[in-house]
Amino acid sequence: MKQGLLIDMDGVIYSGEALIFGADKFIKHLIDEDIPFAFMTNNSQRTQLEVVRKLKGLGIKVEESHVYTSAMATGKFLSDQSPNGTAYVLGEGGLLSSLHDHGITLVNTDPEFVVLGEGRNFTLEMVQRAVDMILAGAKFITTNRDPSPKKPGWNNLGIAATTAMIEEATGRKAFVTGKPSPVMMRSARKFLGLETSETTVIGDTMETDIQGGVQMGYKTILVLSGISTKDTLGHYAFKPDMIASSVDEIQFPLNWWEGK
Repeated sequence: MKQGLLIDMDGVIYSGEALIFGADKFIKHLIDEDIPFAFMTNNSQRTQLEVVRKLKGLGIKVEESHVYTSAMATGKFLSDQSPNGTAYVLGEGGLLSSLHDHGITLVNTDPEFVVLGEGRNFTLEMVQRAVDMILAGAKFITTNRDPSPKKPGWNNLGIAATTAMIEEATGRKAFVTGKPSPVMMRSARKFLGLETSETTVIGDTMETDIQGGVQMGYKTILVLSGISTKDTLGHYAFKPDMIASSVDEIQFPLNWWEGK
């Protein structure tokens, strides 16, 4: 039986622009031991290549095949739902590329879908246009519901806030494709060629990585190097299979890898 990992990045591998201690050695070990893994990120702005370049700048050398984004999950979902469909997009870079690669035509009028991703370049006028399109019948898709960190000076409003604004204006709830949605959790596993019993998720956030993994029947490891803390674990009706201070503490093979 092969085993593989779906690994969150921010809070697990790095924090902001700083590498988390031991993360580079952790990833090198996975590569040296030929353990399948993919970085699973909700950020839809970056392409696979841009993620690879960011990691390289932190001293981690990986390939594009090691990266799976919410933009990729969204592109696949839309192409499955409506091959050669149309979309009006509030988003950038990686999301635009993924939709194009999956045969979705980007339009400014009468789209089948309105797709919201991270971005700093769209305006309130564009948001209003998206609202009108949804009210006229377009389906509302958002790549994730990640909240703003609510820190002074943060340069990204947070996609949860933008999603809420459009939901309020339209009275329509967005369909979420990114973590913890089964759409992304399942497509990321298939991207690695794994079965459910072969998949372990490593993340720092109970509401996304761990919840998504638990709901899909994957094994889960919570690292305390990011958002979630031990003090808040009792707030949830689910729990991870393992808790570690950081990825530097994780030893292989994992306890449930006896069949490896």
